Amino acid sequence: MAKNLIKEVVNIQNKGKKHYMSVEFEPSKEISGGEWYSNGALDKELIKTVQNMCLRFLRAQKVTTIEGVHNDLKKSRVLTFEPSREQVVDILNSMVLDNNIIEVKSSGLGDYHSIPIGTICYRVASGAGVAKGGPKKGGFASIPCGACPRISVCTPDGPISPATCVYYTKWLDVEF
Repeated sequence: MAKNLIKEVVNIQNKGKKHYMSVEFEPSKEISGGEWYSNGALDKELIKTVQNMCLRFLRAQKVTTIEGVHNDLKKSRVLTFEPSREQVVDILNSMVLDNNIIEVKSSGLGDYHSIPIGTICYRVASGAGVAKGGPKKGGFASIPCGACPRISVCTPDGPISPATCVYYTKWLDVEF
């Protein structure tokens, strides 16, 4: 290393061992982690920047496909690399899991008129990017039936029914 002929390379798969290679070579993505890694660590700032770019594009378009987001990222010239389709899918999937966007299939109607029917597309989730005061509950979750573990066997004439349910009568505070 004193003569600058070899360099140490961080291997994301095995950080405990030291790896060396000639200075004229670049490590493969399997070793370095690819564009999403910087010096052996996940580059969270880069990922957040790409997610924000995708969110801005989705807000402007209302609804778009993977190809639409991919083309927008390539045109933006903000990134120092050209993201692959798979990388865009990974980013969009992470945004779906974070409830920032929603994955839907095109119906061909309304906002989806320019997207073929059945094509997977994405739109901004309501309330995405704003401060969230916790998850919102639907109306069904506010009544005892919405959280009852026995709802699957509850019938009007069965042994478990709204007329015999202790949770329901307590919630209503009335007797049948």
